[in-house]
Amino acid sequence: MDLQVVPLHKYPQYSMQCCQLINEEWKRSVTARMRSLECSCDVLPTCLILLKDKKVIGHCKLSLIPSICDACFIESVVIDKSLRGKGYGSYLMTKAEEYCKNALNLKTIYLSTKGQELFYSKLGYDKCQPISIYGSSSIVNFPMYHVHHTTKNKKQIGNENNSPIPPPMPKTTLVCTEITSKVYMKKEL
Repeated sequence: MDLQVVPLHKYPQYSMQCCQLINEEWKRSVTARMRSLECSCDVLPTCLILLKDKKVIGHCKLSLIPSICDACFIESVVIDKSLRGKGYGSYLMTKAEEYCKNALNLKTIYLSTKGQELFYSKLGYDKCQPISIYGSSSIVNFPMYHVHHTTKNKKQIGNENNSPIPPPMPKTTLVCTEITSKVYMKKEL
């Protein structure tokens, strides 16, 4: 069995296989997915693929964090559904970490996950504050909230001219309902 983790941009012949693998997990148009994969380069963003006997069985996307020059954010990690639980995800993550440290000279890797905290903690990742991979502020110090509009029904009372009073404007109420249950994690390399 031949396993390799390589940058997709150096092996573009695997782009369509990679697109199909990712789209099995997260649906997106082939055109949009291929454009995203074509952005892979020697500096971030970088798509790493796990090849087993020259077939794409895994993918990991490393992205830039504008405000932290010596770190990256792992946007996605996916292993072929039929091969999960066999150590390929751990192998891909280990090789991605080596790539980040040796090829990109990075010191920290961040990621977010829903339900895979145990997997990443076994690989040495610790929970951390949410970070923003957009803009200039790296740490997000507040949870995200939905804003709900509410209107209280009140009996309409006429004014002096007996003309109807317009309905009240909706009151904006900040309701503390988190949008995401993502857990942010990081690992120092």
